[in-house]
Amino acid sequence: MAKWSEMAWQAALPVYNKILELPFIKELCAGTLDRETFNRYLRQDALYIENYSRVLANIASRLPKMDQVASFLDFAKDGVAVEEEMHRSYLADTDMNRVTKSPACLLYCSLLSAQTTAPVEVAAAAILPCFWVYHEVGRHIKANSAEGNPYQKWIDTYDNPWFDKSNDRAIEICDQLAENASAETREAMTRIYVAATRMEWMFWESAYSGEDWKI
Repeated sequence: MAKWSEMAWQAALPVYNKILELPFIKELCAGTLDRETFNRYLRQDALYIENYSRVLANIASRLPKMDQVASFLDFAKDGVAVEEEMHRSYLADTDMNRVTKSPACLLYCSLLSAQTTAPVEVAAAAILPCFWVYHEVGRHIKANSAEGNPYQKWIDTYDNPWFDKSNDRAIEICDQLAENASAETREAMTRIYVAATRMEWMFWESAYSGEDWKI
């Protein structure tokens, strides 16, 4: 039987392909992305990572095996470190206390936080696109980055063995959980994985369009 992760990737593949077509991704590769659009993305990403780290820690407390718990706690700790580095490198002049979540960011964070009442297998599947889709999009951006790209320093962060290792481990744990899950739970895992992949699309699209609250 195929691994759950293989089937989940195929289920969300049309969405992933649409992500690669987004103007944000194309212009980031070309180095022509507007700086304020990029900064708007980073501000929302900082808010997202803060919530994401808390979700990872919550999942860690629910996992059945201690090696899985340790991995998810490491993921949460790494998320905190990434946020701190982002503040130092890109958001030093930004008062994040004055930044509110965009509708897309709030929706994505809420989707992940809502899984605390779902089976842990489903909660783990919900966080996987942030590892896997983001990892693959990053590789695409890295491979297609224009020479002299003004965003090269940020793009180079994708070229990190730690990122590869964490992504592989997150996939491995989800497959372990799926292996012992019922067919119904596996289906729920796939549905939430696809939904979270759509949130990845929405997050980038929202930053590019400048989405904000109407009132």
